[in-house]
Amino acid sequence: MTLRTALPLTLAAAFITGCALEVQNRQPAQELAQAARPPGSVYTGWRVFQERCAGCHGEAATGTAKAPNLLERVQTLGPRSFVSRVLYRYDWGIPAAQAGSESAAREALVEEILQRRQGAIQMPAWQGEPRVQAHIADLYAWLSARAQGTQGPGRPTP
Repeated sequence: MTLRTALPLTLAAAFITGCALEVQNRQPAQELAQAARPPGSVYTGWRVFQERCAGCHGEAATGTAKAPNLLERVQTLGPRSFVSRVLYRYDWGIPAAQAGSESAAREALVEEILQRRQGAIQMPAWQGEPRVQAHIADLYAWLSARAQGTQGPGRPTP
C-alpha cells in the first residue's frame, strides 16, 4: 500500500470510528507576531544605545537629569517619526521648520549656542554619525520593546 492510498484510508477509518483529527495552522500566528514587532534587532539596538545614548538617557532609557525618559516618548512615536527625530531634528526651542532652514536667525542661534552664550542643544541630530544611522531601526526595536514591556532593562539575548 502506498502513502497516497494509506492516508485517505486512515482518515476515513478515523472519521468512521469517531476520532477527531485537528490540524493547526501556525503560520498566521507567526505572521501576526512578526507584524507586531518593529524591524530591527533588539540586541543590536541595545548595544548602539549603550554606546551612543545611555550617557544622557541612562542605561535603561528611563531618563536622567540630562535627558528625558525615552520609553514614554517612544510609546507615542511610530518608526518614521522616531527616525526623523533622531537623525534630523535638533531641539533648540525654536520651531522645527525654522531650525531646519538655512536662515540667518538659525545661524546666529547656532553661533550663540556654540559659544555657550545662549541655551544648549538638548539632543544632537545623529544623521552624520554612521553607527547610529546604520542601526536606527535597531535602536527603535530596542526602545519599542522596552516601552512595551517585552524587554527588561538589562542586556537582551543576542
